[in-house]
Amino acid sequence: MTATITISRALPALPQGWEAEKDFKKVGKISGTTERTIEPVGPLFLSHAERLIHKRTFSEHDRVQAQERAKKIETEDDGEISEPEDPMMLARDAKDWKTQDHYAVLGIAKYRYKATEEQIKKAHRKKVLKHHPDKKAAAGRTEDDNFFKCIQKANEVLLDPVKRRQFDSIDEKAEVEPPSKKDLQYKDGKNYYKLWSKVFRAEARFSNNHPVPEFGDENSTQEEVEAFYDFWYNFDSWRSFEMLDEDVPDDGESRDQKRHQEKKNLNARKKRKAEDNARLRQLVDQAMAGDVRIKKFKQQKNAAKNKKKADKEAAEKKAAEEAKAKKEAEEQAKKEAEEKAKADREANKKAKEAAKNAVKKNKRVLKGSVKDANYFATGDASPAAIDAVLNDVETVQAKIDPEEIGALAGKLANLKVADEIKAVWQDEVKRLVDAGKLKEGEVKSLA
Repeated sequence: MTATITISRALPALPQGWEAEKDFKKVGKISGTTERTIEPVGPLFLSHAERLIHKRTFSEHDRVQAQERAKKIETEDDGEISEPEDPMMLARDAKDWKTQDHYAVLGIAKYRYKATEEQIKKAHRKKVLKHHPDKKAAAGRTEDDNFFKCIQKANEVLLDPVKRRQFDSIDEKAEVEPPSKKDLQYKDGKNYYKLWSKVFRAEARFSNNHPVPEFGDENSTQEEVEAFYDFWYNFDSWRSFEMLDEDVPDDGESRDQKRHQEKKNLNARKKRKAEDNARLRQLVDQAMAGDVRIKKFKQQKNAAKNKKKADKEAAEKKAAEEAKAKKEAEEQAKKEAEEKAKADREANKKAKEAAKNAVKKNKRVLKGSVKDANYFATGDASPAAIDAVLNDVETVQAKIDPEEIGALAGKLANLKVADEIKAVWQDEVKRLVDAGKLKEGEVKSLA
């Protein structure tokens, strides 16, 4: 028995100077009493009233209400359109549950993997109300309850997310066969996109990645089509095939045998997974092979590539032509320059030869002038006098340039009188002395 301990604790003291009359603030007042009539309502009161009226206990009342709800559900379900039940399915052995179509057993085969949890529960409830052994017994029917067990197993599998995924993984009736060539030719090939869309929507239920790209139509862009095929060529599937495993013995046999069976199941799953991946790859290849959009995009790409190539070739041809024209122009200019240079050289050569000839001619004029003047001697000129005059003439010629020689020759050309000729020579000598080209007395015979 626990002991009670009493702890004494004093209340805190009021603030100094606090007074009730001064510091107490009234915030409201109590309203007066009002008389109202209260009417009991609600599901609990109705349930209480029904129990009193029918003089039922709680358990009796709950049982009656459950029966009424079942009748209501049965009435509602009977009004719905249900899938017909196959006699072969009704005669199934409950032990062979692994091979049964759970969706067909519950009457929702048209929904299959798209069926919601609520649809599964409703379908199960409907089948139970129809095939429950107690109901059959009440109706005088003596058949076994195998199909009822099939119903229960179907409900167990489809309401378990793991088991349902395993069943959906092998549900071949949910698959959509690829269209045939005859189907694709319907309506001039416009049925192509509709039929292949159904196939890939069915396969999309196995995808780990979402959203799954749509197959599209003739108006899809190149980016959308390429994204679709990229997705399916790299498809990440959760399909696992566990439902097809052989049962692992669980009857006390050796662990080695169990491990052996588990290993066999694992290898069988991998093989089926590889086969399914190959099947899906072949399916995508088949769709892509007949996809006119891919052909159209390739043609557009090739046309753009060919145009680019043609533009490149045209640019290269133009550049080559321009380079050739430039080279020819350069060669022509070079040729013309060489010809001009040659012509200039020849002209220069001729000019030089002409100038040289002119100088020779002018020098002959100069020498001829002193000869005509009898070498400035009275009577016959002696050889010594002649040599002295000619030496002086050569000295003067050496001091002046060709133009000056020409000018001097021009002055002397038409003169025949010795004094006039000498006067010209004297002027020329004086000019050269003044110019500093000759020294005073350097040329005596011409001075």
